[in-house]
Amino acid sequence: MIVTVTGASGYLGGAVAAALVADGHEVRTLQRRPSGVDGATDILGTITDPEVVARAVDGADGVIHLAAKVSLAGDPAEFERVNIDGTRIMLDAAEPAGVSRFVQISSPSVAHAGAALAGVGAEPASPRDTRGEYARTKAESELLALSRDSDAMAVVAIRPHLVWGPGDPQLVARIVDRARRGRLPLLDGGRALIDTTFIDNAASGIVAALRRADVAHGRAFVLTNGEPRPVSELLAGICTASGVRPPSWSLPAGVARAAGSLIERVWAVRPGADEPPMTRFLAEQLSTAHWFDQRETREALDWTPAVTLDEGLRRLAAHGAGSHE
Repeated sequence: MIVTVTGASGYLGGAVAAALVADGHEVRTLQRRPSGVDGATDILGTITDPEVVARAVDGADGVIHLAAKVSLAGDPAEFERVNIDGTRIMLDAAEPAGVSRFVQISSPSVAHAGAALAGVGAEPASPRDTRGEYARTKAESELLALSRDSDAMAVVAIRPHLVWGPGDPQLVARIVDRARRGRLPLLDGGRALIDTTFIDNAASGIVAALRRADVAHGRAFVLTNGEPRPVSELLAGICTASGVRPPSWSLPAGVARAAGSLIERVWAVRPGADEPPMTRFLAEQLSTAHWFDQRETREALDWTPAVTLDEGLRRLAAHGAGSHE
């Protein structure tokens, strides 16, 4: 197939584009800077530019839409412009271009209202109940994408959960940085069970969604390794593999939520140069269970993760050792 991938300069987008190239597809990537994906054709621009988007999807068989504004804080209007309006522009261009398969990359946060999610599937996206502008606008964009599902263009929404792996500039980098500076607390002792997704599994699962769109269309699926572990164990594994001391101090979750709410209010008036150290959403993510029943996902996508969590940690450690040679 000819496949257009948005956001391929990002960690997950680049892995998806590379997996498609390896499978023999003709891959175009659309993002603001070069993707760095060997074998892909870069189209530089933004998903909010209809002319560039139309050029990117012209003649394409499939679209995998990953580009988004991802942050714990920021201007609500910017989240809406990129995540909602950008998705609408992609859909408006894909339909008349004859795109037959459209994979919308979403997030489990679209169905997170603050309570634990334990052993559930893809609960309905609820913009009204989400925490933060990212989750709200991703919920809106998922609902928008699925509303365009049709016989002519099969739409599938995939929600990868906490993607990580070697070279990860986001989740792993932030965990390691905060642990190194002693600013990574365990909330309520880190007892909450959460699931994650190794990068290779996330990429292969998304490619499977494109392949199986004719069967799985019209639905949303959470994508994970299917190996929930306590937060403390996961953080310790990532820190140890990265050569830093795991967090050992605990903070009551209620205190962290209150601090997160206060920091959010301050950040709205005087935003810092980086992500806020704590938000209410982050405190809830670190203190409530987030693991998902993967049976429907694996059946619909005809897919199983190839890399276990423990193997992923070994690869992370090997990558870290190699980077210091």
